[in-house]
Order: sequence, then structure tokens, then C-alpha cells
Amino acid sequence: MSAVLPDTAPARPSIAPGEVALLAAVFVVAACGLVYELAAGALASYLLGDSVLQFSTVIGTYLFAMGVGSWLSRLIERQLVAQFLKIELLVATIGGLMPAALFVAHGSLPPSASGTFRVLLYALVLVVGILVGLEIPLVMRILKRHFSERYALKELVSQVLTFDYLGALAVAVAFPLLLVPHLGLLRTGVFFGLLNALVAAWTLFVFRTELRAWGAQALATAGVVTALAAAMLGADHLTTWAEDRFYGDNVIVRESSDYQRVVVTAGPSGVRLFLNGNLQFHSRDEYRYHEALVHPALLAQGAPRRVLVLGGGDGMAVREVLRHPGVEHITLVELDPHMTRLFREMPVLAALNDHALASPKLEIVTADAFAWLASSRDAFDAIVIDFPDPTSFALGKLYTTTFYRLVDQHLAAGGLAVVQTTSPLIARKSFWTVVATIEAVGLSATPYHAHVPSFGEWGFVLAGRRPVRTDVTPPPSLRFLTREGMPALFQFPPDMARVDAEPNRLSDQRLVHLFEEEWGRVHQ
Repeated sequence: MSAVLPDTAPARPSIAPGEVALLAAVFVVAACGLVYELAAGALASYLLGDSVLQFSTVIGTYLFAMGVGSWLSRLIERQLVAQFLKIELLVATIGGLMPAALFVAHGSLPPSASGTFRVLLYALVLVVGILVGLEIPLVMRILKRHFSERYALKELVSQVLTFDYLGALAVAVAFPLLLVPHLGLLRTGVFFGLLNALVAAWTLFVFRTELRAWGAQALATAGVVTALAAAMLGADHLTTWAEDRFYGDNVIVRESSDYQRVVVTAGPSGVRLFLNGNLQFHSRDEYRYHEALVHPALLAQGAPRRVLVLGGGDGMAVREVLRHPGVEHITLVELDPHMTRLFREMPVLAALNDHALASPKLEIVTADAFAWLASSRDAFDAIVIDFPDPTSFALGKLYTTTFYRLVDQHLAAGGLAVVQTTSPLIARKSFWTVVATIEAVGLSATPYHAHVPSFGEWGFVLAGRRPVRTDVTPPPSLRFLTREGMPALFQFPPDMARVDAEPNRLSDQRLVHLFEEEWGRVHQ
């Protein structure tokens, strides 16, 4: 009969509530910290222009500040739980209200004070980053001090960093897909500020027996939660006030889609559309842009029957295509269904495009144009490319050799494409970079330009496999283009004449940096 040996392995101590609280806090503070970083970057791009530079410098500043905070955590030696609670309340207040504060500042400061706004932006980013950098080192030290029987150093680091990265992952996915589309930037910031405040409240409860001045700390926590709850309730009013100050005219549409902030204003001078704060058209002169965009290509093609419009969810380009009675079918590929719905269903906007989006000739496809071209096998007599300017890499890919090769594959025999290509006067090298990019894929490029008062001189490029006719007669119903005026569109004065430029490739996207540099000079 064999003897039963006793289990000599020491029993692992049961998990304490404080341990659970702190590990959960790691997850929450990581999520909150990333939200503040993303919100600051998004606001910098939104309020200062959709810019790779803005987002990169904000994130870089924030990460540097977190490093400073981590270094400073070594100076905190006593009352670690109390210090952690104070930091949580500060992060909740400053981080949670940062988007709202920036909106208020931007709406209150005159346009000439952009430098003051930038100082405020980066000061807040530094402060929040330092506070967030203090959090994780303190949590690790508290866990080590209070639960040393459960953790060796390697286990402690593993546990904390695991929860830290999981929290960051959760927010990285939720921020663009759920939080901003449904809550907006202001409410997203306040919501995560409330989460930081709740971590403070939880810490206050779990460690209530060892905290000094517990009553004062509880009162401070309650005050922060109350202030953030009030901010949550007033977020819509604050957004309305800030956007009214920013846009000037009466705002008739203010909505956030899954892809962008859409604002439409109406005033004595007309209707304006803004996407992420950037003007897309003004009703008083948009006809100049859209006539110049559409008609030279369709007229030079001769008799287009099938037309593809990429972008242009406002329906203005489709309106101009429909002026050609020989067109039998139009395919509109628009990424954001929010746009096509607004400009199809809202009476004041549908009137601007002459109800073009309700035409029986039109098929609307909700898709990314790049992916759609890669999967489609359809051919078109004319392709109208009406994308926003290449202010980001997501848009810059639509101005690359890879994209124009896809466009070439969808041109029928004798087909022509036209691309809007920013200002040849303000962004001269950017304009000719697009021309060089089209030529690099073997297409013939015919550049031209038109004056649109809301934007100044604006450029376009015709692309095809044969020389393009420019001696064409526009339809008589147009308000801008005439047969006599057409030749002037294709003539470039010395200050807009061609300059050397390299093609824009998907691997480098030089156009995005070049565009930022040239347009950045205008706003200095």
C-alpha cells in the first residue's frame, strides 16, 4: 500500500479586491490615455487642417510627455495610493475636458491668433501626457508594495503591461468605429474622463482604510464626477456654439458620419459644405468648378454613354454629366453613404444638384474607390475623379501611379478621365506632380485650370490614351464655359507653368508631404 504524499506546494494567496481594482484600473487608464492622444490629434487636424504634420507632432509630443511622466514618477515616494488618486482626478479633469477646452478656445480666439491656439494645444497635450505617464509606474509600485506575496517582478511587469496593451487595443478599434461616430469628439473625451474619475472613486473605496483625509478626497472625486457629468450633458450646446463661431453663417447640418464631420451652412451669400472643417464648395460659384471638371472631358470624348464618377457624393458632378443627353448610365462610387443621403433627401441640398441623385440613370455604389476599381471589370467612356485634396495618406493613395493604372484599366477605347488636382498657383509643384504621375502610367495628360472665386485658380488634368481635343463647344445651358473661353483654360502663364516633378507612388506618397508644405505657407 503506497503512502499518499502531502502537496507541499505553497497555496497561492487569494486575489484581493485591491488587486482586481488596480489591474482593472490599468486597463481603463490605458484606454483613457490613448483616447486623449487620439482626440488631440484628431482635433489638431480638424481645427488646424487635416494634416499629417498635425497628427504626427501631437502624437510625438504626447509620447514624449508620457516618458517625462514615467521619469518623474521616481520622485513620488510616499502615500502612493493617495498620489495615484490625485493623478486620476487631474487626468479625468484635464484630459476629459481637453477637447471641449480646445473647441472653446478655437471659437473664441480671432483667426490671427492661431499661434496662441497652438501653444494652448501643445501645453494641454504635454500636461495630459505627463499625468498619463505617471499612472502605470505608480500602479506597478502599488501592486508590488501591497501584493508582493503574489508577484515576482517579472510577473508584475507581465500582468500590468498585458492589461495596458489590451486597453489600448480596445480603444484603438473603438475610437474611429464607435466612439467618434456616435458620441463625437467632445463627448468621447468627457466619457473617458468619467472613466478616469470612476477609477479614482474605486481606488478611494478599496483603499479607504489607509487613505488620510478620506473625506476631502471623496469630496474632490464627487466634484470631478459632477463637473464631467454636466459637461457630458452640455456637449451638444458647446459644439453648436463653437461651430457657429467657426463657420459664421447659420449651420443647417452638423453631423458626424463614420468617416468625417459634415457641416453645411446657409447665409445671405449662399450654401457652403465643409468636410472636417475644409470648404468643399460654395453655392455661389460651385458651378464654375463642376462645369470645368466635367464638360471638357465628356465633350472631348465625343459621345459618352457610360460615365463613372469617383467621389462627388454631393451630386454636383452628376448634375453636370446629366446635361449630356447621350449618357445612358452613370455609376457614382462614394465612400460615405451619409453624403449621398443628405444630398438626395434634404430639400435645400437636393435643389443644388437639381435632384441628380434621384436620376434613373444613376447607380450609387457605397465603396472605397481604390478597392472598387481593383475588383470591378466594367469599362467607361468617361471617368470623373472628384476627390478631396491629398491632405492625408488615405487620400494620397488616390493620387498615385497605382491608382491611375486602375483608372486606365477601366477606360473604354477612346475613353477619357479627368482629375481635380488642386491649385496650380498656390500648390504649383503639387499640381504638376499629379500630371507627372498620370504620365508615368503611360497616359497622355492635358492640364488646364479655371478660376473659382472661393478657391482661386484651380487645376484639372485630362487623361487618356490619345491626344485630347480642346476645340469643343459646351452645352448652351452652362453659366461659365463657352466655346470662346475654352482655349484659355489650357493656357498657363509663367507663374503656373510646368515645373519638374516626380511621380507620386504608393510606396512614398511624396505628394502628401509636398501638398502640406505648399499649402502650409498660405496659412503662416
